[in-house]
Amino acid sequence: MSKLISTSLAALSLAAICTAATAQNLPKSGTINIHTGWSASGDTVTVAENHMQGHGTVSGSAFNENGSGPLHLGPANCVYTFFLLDGSIKGKGYCAFGDRDGDRLFTDYEGTDGAGGPKGINTIIGGTGKYAGIKGSGQYNCEPGGANGELACKQNFNYRLP
Repeated sequence: MSKLISTSLAALSLAAICTAATAQNLPKSGTINIHTGWSASGDTVTVAENHMQGHGTVSGSAFNENGSGPLHLGPANCVYTFFLLDGSIKGKGYCAFGDRDGDRLFTDYEGTDGAGGPKGINTIIGGTGKYAGIKGSGQYNCEPGGANGELACKQNFNYRLP
């Protein structure tokens, strides 16, 4: 029994050391390039002729363009609102992008939606774990991916840590 406890404690210590090493691998500044696959759902209401507004959520997964690194294979979730005025769409929302280890990066975004799909700016407003205190911004560009609200997006985050 004491051998099992010793082995368990050694494994936990090794996990803690590896987690700390991973957290230290994020440089103090740089750019994170990811792509995401999203599934969107929401509601819209027509408020006047050629005027609509709506809200909803998108959920999916993030993939670092390098095939590994920050935000690779992590969850991605956003809430959004939009207003359509005479064919021009303005959108606003908030996102949480994550790593497989549970650390999160939070953004406040705004943009437009045109013939090519939604595009705009993500402003980084904070994070947890290795992203604690993170600030920065970057662009996003999305393309419609299906008839059920799917989207494929590319995002870049130019960031700095304290």
